[in-house]
Amino acid sequence: MIPRTLDNQIQDNLFKGKAIILIGPRQVGKTTMIKNMITGIEKALFFDGDDPAVQRLLNRPNTEQLRAMIGDNKLVFIDECQRISEIGLTAKIIIDQIKHVQLIMSGSSAYDLMRYTGEPLTGRKFTYTLLPVNWQEWENYAGYLKAEQDLENRLVFGLYPDILMNPNSEGILLKELADSYLYKDILAYSNIKKPEAVQKLVQALAWQVGSEVQFTEVGEICGLDAKTVLNYIEILERAYVIFRLPSFSRNLRNEIKKSRKIYFYDNGIRNAVIGQLQPFALRSDVGALWENFLVSERRKQLIYWQSFATQYFWRTKQQQEIDYVEEDNGKIQAFEMKWSPKKAVKLPLTFTNNYDAAGSCITRDNFRDFLK
Repeated sequence: MIPRTLDNQIQDNLFKGKAIILIGPRQVGKTTMIKNMITGIEKALFFDGDDPAVQRLLNRPNTEQLRAMIGDNKLVFIDECQRISEIGLTAKIIIDQIKHVQLIMSGSSAYDLMRYTGEPLTGRKFTYTLLPVNWQEWENYAGYLKAEQDLENRLVFGLYPDILMNPNSEGILLKELADSYLYKDILAYSNIKKPEAVQKLVQALAWQVGSEVQFTEVGEICGLDAKTVLNYIEILERAYVIFRLPSFSRNLRNEIKKSRKIYFYDNGIRNAVIGQLQPFALRSDVGALWENFLVSERRKQLIYWQSFATQYFWRTKQQQEIDYVEEDNGKIQAFEMKWSPKKAVKLPLTFTNNYDAAGSCITRDNFRDFLK
């Protein structure tokens, strides 16, 4: 098992009178991490929310029924808990009435889980998000040398745990992951009426990684209106497939204010949905892969640090642009992202002077500093 950054954070908050809620996409290791974490606890009870019997038992039981089910166990772990109706009310009873028990819940549908647990568990929970393995976790596990040698593979195949642990089966595993997770789970959860349109949308977004996305233009490709495109994009965001970056603006007249860039949380998923898994050295989209990798890895780190920093990109009508801008407590940093360290890059003075921003170029030689 690859040690995860959140492991220690969660362990530090066990048995403090609040539920632990762990959300994130399927197959990132949520269940494995929690099961490994609680191995040393003698009396722990596990419920699988995919099991119809568990769904029935935990659907609004009363306090005495819960006491009987839990017995003298010290910890209760409910996996895929968004499958259980009214799970928030059930969790509230456990926290308020069975105080010796530590409750842990995990789920792969962040939208459903937050909807069911939000109000009942106000002030009663610690919430964490687990994403595909990040670079620091992989380097700590594999070692500096192996990780360095493996960088180009990670840009193509990504960092899902199953992909990392099965280096000779990446293509098959990524296809299965993309098909089952993207096109089955998400469509089932969201009751989307045009699944073929969603597939076209994901593919269109994958081809436009690192470029500005116009919803009307993407909609024409997919046969959808702009409002439906936005709705589907929000569903994909809640499922941790993609995320949006807005353009940075402080009302300078020539800045682009409403543009968006869209990135994938994992390069492997991005490449799988467009069927592009050829070796890195043979690819024509090196720049897009490098940018998606850096921005998504930085996002993982900010989420794990529970940072309030905000991510942007910047462009003017005169086509001056910066790949990535980050604002944290009023401090603005600007970054250009170039795979080759040989290319000289100079950030636009329009930006650095107007916003008193520090800037640098992130290449394959110095990217670790950016991701620490």
